[in-house]
Amino acid sequence: MKDLLNKIDAEFETFKTESALQAEKGNKAAGTRARKSALELSKLFKEFRKVSVEESKK
Repeated sequence: MKDLLNKIDAEFETFKTESALQAEKGNKAAGTRARKSALELSKLFKEFRKVSVEESKK
């Protein structure tokens, strides 16, 4: 569970950095990276939900 949370934190930092570059400087490539990161976050959140439900059943 801790490993998953660390992955979520790292991916969120990446998303925050790239989305800021796109918003502030109009960097199109950063926008692409931010969207990719958002997709990865979505997958990680689904995994977190699955693990969290399993942990609550114990």
